[in-house]
Amino acid sequence: MHWVVGFTPGGATDLVARVVGNWLSERLGQPFVIENKAGAGGNIATQAVVTSPPDGYTLLLASTASAINASFYERLPFVFLRDIAPVAALVRIPNVIVVNPALPAHTVAEFIAYAKANPGKINVGSAGAGTANHMAGELFKAMTGINLVHVPYRGAAPAMTDLLSGRVQVMFDLVPNSLAHIRAGRLRALAVTTAARSDALPDVPVAADTVPGYEASAWFGVGVARATPDDIIATLNREINAGLVNAGVRTRLADAGTVPFIMSRAEFGAHIAAETEKWAKVVKFSGVKAE
Repeated sequence: MHWVVGFTPGGATDLVARVVGNWLSERLGQPFVIENKAGAGGNIATQAVVTSPPDGYTLLLASTASAINASFYERLPFVFLRDIAPVAALVRIPNVIVVNPALPAHTVAEFIAYAKANPGKINVGSAGAGTANHMAGELFKAMTGINLVHVPYRGAAPAMTDLLSGRVQVMFDLVPNSLAHIRAGRLRALAVTTAARSDALPDVPVAADTVPGYEASAWFGVGVARATPDDIIATLNREINAGLVNAGVRTRLADAGTVPFIMSRAEFGAHIAAETEKWAKVVKFSGVKAE
């Protein structure tokens, strides 16, 4: 068995794949391999799974990007909701609104007020156009009416470098990526973007306290080729969910700043559909399309 992962190796994504892969390997008695097919926002990996034998041995690490890509890319060789069968959710990873300490804002309300007083003068960095943290920023703009200048980078690392130096002033970054900088005082955390506070940043409020209804966390889950038999999908869902309640697995996932996200097959399918609809509206608002 193997994951097909549409991201470069390393970080929380890689850890989630390894931890859950090891669990499935032990439970199912199958060796597990992670196959990285990075590029095109995860679309190369998705296409590889769509065209794979529908036998349950090739699993896609689906994510927020899977929902965004459906509208961000005008021409795809697949339709995610049609061609990928949802198996199970895995984890959520909170985003955190972080600013360079030189910015005179200590709360979300202060940030919104400052942005409205300085339209077009605040740069927001992202890991690239159409990425989850880019769309998190666009959703925030849509819901608050502020004007931020989007500065896309080739990955989160160079964007973080420029945030720390002050070339960009704000990011909607994954908590694990920013945590060390927040704790060291190199960045100021204004809010997390999940409905509830993050265990990693218990003193940081949620953005929805100031912007009701705002939520933009990253999520990961498992998908397979659509024609995969129901009994195989049911087995995978059962074993994955068993892992997500296992103390050892939960501890390793928590160490990466993630929160277990347990759902039935139907619930996960409904979640992907709702996310696809949600992010289509944000992509339309942003006016950005893949080149």
